[in-house]
Order: sequence, then structure tokens, then C-alpha cells
Amino acid sequence: MLNVKGLTPILNVSDIIASFEWFEKLGWTKAWDWGTPPTFGAVCNDKSEIFLCQGAQGSRGGKRALFIGDDETGGAWMSWWLETPSAVDIAHALAIQHGMTISMPPTDQPWGCREFHLVHPDGHTFRVSAGLSPESE
Repeated sequence: MLNVKGLTPILNVSDIIASFEWFEKLGWTKAWDWGTPPTFGAVCNDKSEIFLCQGAQGSRGGKRALFIGDDETGGAWMSWWLETPSAVDIAHALAIQHGMTISMPPTDQPWGCREFHLVHPDGHTFRVSAGLSPESE
């Protein structure tokens, strides 16, 4: 049996320094970088880590894939899980404050979570989500 100890996504980015700055606006920190100038590195937030690779390893979004029922190619999609639905609204407000691209506002979903969709400049989409408590359904 395969026992996976962790999973780290790798995002292809066009500008790693600008990507570090983009993530930092949302509370992520640069963990490390490699190369002079850097072309590979990582951002961390609590126990989560994302590798960033400038111009290699994976694809970037061109035409953005829509949330449901669209098979067009785009960047990677990932879910960021926050502790509470109110944290989703706080994260959304922070993203708006920094002029970031939102492709879907905070919405209570029928599958029991509140989420909004945040789009990285290279077309990667983050579903920023939190589970809804039984009282809020």
C-alpha cells in the first residue's frame, strides 16, 4: 500500500517575485527560493505549501475554465480551506482591498461550504472555502 505523507502542488508562474508578493498580500510567506535570479521557490501558510516554478513544470491559464460544466483548459484549480465561513468573507475583503481578480463572490454552496474564487495573475484559480455549520445551512 502506498502511504503518501504529503502533497505539494507546483504552479507554473510567469514572474516568481511578483507571485511571492501576490501571495504575501493574503498572509502567505515566502519559504525559500532557488537560483540567481530565483526561478523556483515556495510559499507557506500554516501547514500548507505551494511550490512556484517560473516558466516550467506545468501550464498557466490562458483561457480561464469556468467553475461548472466547462472543459476549457486553464491554470490549476486548488481549494484553500479556512476555519469558518466568516474567514472566507474576511479573505474576500482582503483580496478586494488588494485589487485581486475574483471570478465568483462568496457564496453558500449546496454541498455545505461557503466559498469564493480567487484568480492568480497567471490564471490559477483558488476556491477559498470553509464548511458551513448545520446552523448556517
